[in-house]
Amino acid sequence: MQGTEKHSPRYHSLDSWPAEEILESLWASQLRAVSCLQHAIPEISESAEAIANRLSNGGRLFYIGAGSSGHLAIQDCVELNPTYGWPLDKMVPLIAGGRDALLAPMGGAEDDETIAIDALKNHKINAQDVIIAVAASGSTPYTLAAVKHARSQSSLVVSIANNKHAPTFDCADHSIFLDSGSEVIAGSTRMAAGTAQKAALNMLSTLTMTKLGHVHDGLMVSMVINNEKLEKRGAAIVQEITGTDSVTAKRCLKAAGKNIKLAVLLAMNHPQADAEKALTDNRGHLRQAMEQLK
Repeated sequence: MQGTEKHSPRYHSLDSWPAEEILESLWASQLRAVSCLQHAIPEISESAEAIANRLSNGGRLFYIGAGSSGHLAIQDCVELNPTYGWPLDKMVPLIAGGRDALLAPMGGAEDDETIAIDALKNHKINAQDVIIAVAASGSTPYTLAAVKHARSQSSLVVSIANNKHAPTFDCADHSIFLDSGSEVIAGSTRMAAGTAQKAALNMLSTLTMTKLGHVHDGLMVSMVINNEKLEKRGAAIVQEITGTDSVTAKRCLKAAGKNIKLAVLLAMNHPQADAEKALTDNRGHLRQAMEQLK
């Protein structure tokens, strides 16, 4: 039996425990789930490097999963545009059951291999692309079928699973094993397994986007500015990097069309044409563009 499905003896009488003891056990399980990420750091690092290399050459980023794993995969995917400015046409979020599965349980969909393969064929997944597959067991038919098809098309396959012997690992270029252990509620993988998956996805996508030049000094220099709060944040980022005053930061951000990287270079008194060229020359990496303009 897979680790995530095992019923741990320590929880046999759980329903008779005092409320605080139940919560202590749940809390401890969550801590263990996050702690298991430490052992996965080498695999996450290698995966992020490979993903960044593939995406820097024009590839798309596919995320796929079913049930709770699918929800977490979708969540990570859709945050990439607002947080890092990752192009919407360069990301493909897929979940068993489609959009309906985001708001209602669609358990049967995870057994349908055909819909996974058809979805990838419809999007014409190819050797330039990356697919991140998330499944606690690593044996979900929908997800496993997607991984096999993506591999057949020479796509870069990254598999995240909480089962050491996950079948999805057999078809992956990079495997991230999350040893989150038995659930307090046996088989309820939205809990410890889900927490570990969420943390792994956070780390994987953040490192990938950092490698692609969307982070500078721990700041979101590629974020999409589409409301008042984010305009203030964008101006604050320009100030933080350049040391300029708030009025200048706001003026430069406006002149740059809300492009934070360009606004930073304008605030450093570089001509706009030179600033734009430096960013283009350095594939959007602000630090390298700043060095070029010294």
